[in-house]
Amino acid sequence: MALRELAGGITDSASVRRVFGESIDREGVLIIPVASVRGVFGGGENASSAEDASEAGGTAVPAALPAGRGGGGAWSATPAGTYVLKNGEVSWVPAVDADRSVLLGCLTGIVALLVLRSVVRTIVKRG
Repeated sequence: MALRELAGGITDSASVRRVFGESIDREGVLIIPVASVRGVFGGGENASSAEDASEAGGTAVPAALPAGRGGGGAWSATPAGTYVLKNGEVSWVPAVDADRSVLLGCLTGIVALLVLRSVVRTIVKRG
């Protein structure tokens, strides 16, 4: 399989439909899922002989080493929200990431405690 074909297969598989399925149409309401899809792909090829390696500017490769190719990729998707089409009006309903909200709340609490501690120390020193 050529590297271009492999990259094309990964690109085709990284879609919102693959993550959430098709849009939903029930009782006159159309719901279209939206996701943030990220992907990476890499590939490489080794020279088939010492002459090929020297032409490519690389170091000499033993003649017994066979030619080879390799590649791979990965992708991830996170929900962004949905578009809701109802009675000719479109509205956006964002997805809520509870983990991110909890983390933000904890970090805000820690910063508030550190600021409070420094304010109390300053008042005590002046006091």
